[in-house]
Amino acid sequence: MNHEARWLGSAPAPAQALEQPPSAAPANEPGRADAQATVPIRSLSRSHARAITRHLLALPPQDRYLRFGYAATDEQIRRYVERLNFERDELLGIFNRRLQLIAMAHLAFSTDPRCLSCAEFGVSVSRSARGRGYGSQLFGRAVVHARNEGVQMLFIHALSENTAMLRIARKAGATIERDGPESEAHLRLPPADFDSRVSELVDRQLALTDYHLKAQARLFWRVLSGLQSLPQDVLRRMRL
Repeated sequence: MNHEARWLGSAPAPAQALEQPPSAAPANEPGRADAQATVPIRSLSRSHARAITRHLLALPPQDRYLRFGYAATDEQIRRYVERLNFERDELLGIFNRRLQLIAMAHLAFSTDPRCLSCAEFGVSVSRSARGRGYGSQLFGRAVVHARNEGVQMLFIHALSENTAMLRIARKAGATIERDGPESEAHLRLPPADFDSRVSELVDRQLALTDYHLKAQARLFWRVLSGLQSLPQDVLRRMRL
């Protein structure tokens, strides 16, 4: 496996290790996420760069190693985020109620003229959010987007010890090749159809609505907290 010849300029390095999901996409049905605990997944833009940086910097050393394939320093993570191409690639994220990014995926599209219908998938999940199938759901969402963008072959570079991520790929029907400490999974995707396009549109809208509702709820509680901290005489005058 020649990683010097990898064709993704800003590709995510080996996918992060994940706990075994409650269930995985059935073989020959790539893109179907776990039925349990389905969460809204929204597309990330450059405005989310700080959230991405905070998420990756919060990963402990072992998780950084599994995510990037090396012991990434804080500075290397910051450079990775700075080089993200939000216009070309697709970044996907899961936010909690406090609008903290707790899981994200990077779908990097090939820039090699010989493989323009290829893309690579990488994922990371915060330690506090493990065991909920988020990695599998991000994978399914990325597959749908890749299909709709005309991708025919999806690659996952992972450490061979990352059995959970490789299991997700294998159950989706991917072929896995092992080369010592590293493995590469490649999954041939079916062409886009009406269902895949409608599914992505609906998912995008639901995720945006969910994000805005969380933002409004967060603002409400901030305002309420601020009011409760005001002196009682001020509060009495406000009621008049």
